[in-house]
Amino acid sequence: MDGGDGTVRLGALNLKAGRGLDLDPDVSVSSPVTRQKAAAAKQFIENHYKNYLQGLQERKERRRALQRRAEEAQISSEEQEEMMRNLERRETEYMRLQRRKIGIDDFEQLTVIGKGAFGEVRLCRAKSTGEIFAMKKLKKSEMLSRGQVEHVRSERNLLAEVDSRCIVKMFYSFQDSDFLYLIMEYLPGGDIMTLLMREDILSEDVARFYVAESILAIHSIHQHNYIHRDIKPDNLILDRNGHLKLSDFGLCKPLDGKYSTILLEDEDLTSMESTNEAEVQSRSERAPWLMPKEQLQQWKRNRRALAYSTVGTLDYMAPEVLLKKGYGMECDWWSLGAIMYEMLIGYPPFCSDDPRITCRKIINWRTCLKFPEEPKVSAEAKDLICHLLCDVETRLGTRGVEELKVSTFNDI
Repeated sequence: MDGGDGTVRLGALNLKAGRGLDLDPDVSVSSPVTRQKAAAAKQFIENHYKNYLQGLQERKERRRALQRRAEEAQISSEEQEEMMRNLERRETEYMRLQRRKIGIDDFEQLTVIGKGAFGEVRLCRAKSTGEIFAMKKLKKSEMLSRGQVEHVRSERNLLAEVDSRCIVKMFYSFQDSDFLYLIMEYLPGGDIMTLLMREDILSEDVARFYVAESILAIHSIHQHNYIHRDIKPDNLILDRNGHLKLSDFGLCKPLDGKYSTILLEDEDLTSMESTNEAEVQSRSERAPWLMPKEQLQQWKRNRRALAYSTVGTLDYMAPEVLLKKGYGMECDWWSLGAIMYEMLIGYPPFCSDDPRITCRKIINWRTCLKFPEEPKVSAEAKDLICHLLCDVETRLGTRGVEELKVSTFNDI
């Protein structure tokens, strides 16, 4: 029934133009159960249309961003049209999959293959096809309490936009009352962290291959204006043929509050270089560099547990990120330099069992970046590492990926 104020009355519900559903508080005939159900229906309808409109807006923004990048790159109109068609195809496929209402009951859960700060990763089998996937199972209460919802959305946006053989693919996402599920491509080769734990160090030829593939993978997301911010060995995954793919976009943890408390309490990080140089220098005179041998072995034993903890690791983080200065895509190239060092030396360049010391070493990289006498590393490899672990202004990759591809160590 239509009221004089433009309100449409449907039983105990009021529908007003330009507003959501209003529950009539004066309806005495409604029981508490009825009012509760009406409130739930109101919330469901509002959430449905809010999510629909938000998804529509995000698709428009992704299309505009792609058009802008294509114009800036001065791509031909034919190539631009092809890029738009590819984006629309991926968006349509994603929406089609979403409408299928895939849920946890469509998969047989198998063995756990990894654990993280917010959940676990396990193998699963699609009951309809028998296809094997990796299921990332994330506890929603933890994600909400630690402000990770936007990071999940970032990952979904990147995976919808970037179509690259260098990126781990996501096929489905859904949720229940307790968990968020991401059904990902399963890569049976394990991660680079596992490889390094098994091999300790890699030959320069093997390291060159993985560094080159890492450059291509990182560049593939930089092309779409994404910064990974969490490049580390356990986010570099190997497929069945030994090729490398990049994972964990948007789920990377920002600098944790625990670190902020530990590192910044009663200390000024920006003045570390002057106030702590003597302390750092005295540590650097120990062998192996900056860390007693027993502590180094302990760090290696604990590295997987640390990677799975809510604290995580600072070992691969760029100084400008630690100092919370403005930073760009260059921070990912620093992380690659730290990983390359570990591949050839056996441990990251600034590792410590104390995150405060790790932070100080990274910020004082000019003093702390050293190469031990053993194992031997070529001059070309040292040169590339030193041009990645350096100031942003002189860091390779700052002026484009080509200068990394043609370095004397890579020559991709």
